[in-house]
Amino acid sequence: MCGGLMGALTMAIPAQQRKGWPLWRILLGYNAGRIASYSLAGALVGSLGWLIQDLGLGILLRTLAGLLMIAMGLYLANWWSGLTRIEQLGRGLWRHIEPRARKLLPVKSPSQAIALGALWGWLPCGLVYSTLIWASSQGDAGVSAGLMLTFGLGTLPTLMATGLAAQTMLRWLRKRHVRISAALLVILFGLWTIPGPHQAWLMGHGSHEANQGLPAEATEHQHH
Repeated sequence: MCGGLMGALTMAIPAQQRKGWPLWRILLGYNAGRIASYSLAGALVGSLGWLIQDLGLGILLRTLAGLLMIAMGLYLANWWSGLTRIEQLGRGLWRHIEPRARKLLPVKSPSQAIALGALWGWLPCGLVYSTLIWASSQGDAGVSAGLMLTFGLGTLPTLMATGLAAQTMLRWLRKRHVRISAALLVILFGLWTIPGPHQAWLMGHGSHEANQGLPAEATEHQHH
């Protein structure tokens, strides 16, 4: 969804600014505003972290986040579209934000791009929601904001590439094998996020492998 939106925003930039450094400045502005909003949202949900931890809801939220990521993967692959119902939860807020976003079009300056990107960051998105829920389970506003910042930076290369080669990238992103590959990666990460025996097995396996490289005395000391 964000790739398509970035392509649309790029094509809406006046033609004389849709090349070279002027284009780079506007695209960076879009993404700076978007990532700032993600970080702010992370700080807001993370500020409730102490309450979440006290109530013992951390595991529940991680499980919910993992399930949302799996739903996102199924949506990307066009195998199940139930995630769109979850995105409807944020549409009430977006109805108030969208008119302000429209007033910023067409974008002609980096400051306009940053403002529009900051509003774009509140667009209903299942993947953002799932990451926010996961971030909120960390129990710290600063950590949650940092996780959302990292999430935003992780999406930056793809969205910048989409903006710089909008028409070509949009055609590439629509290819079925690309969507399914991305979907499977999101589903796998969702499965990993859900707490369960599979995590304990992987952690135990990793610990066993690490011990293989230790002297016998050190391994024996660890067992004691």
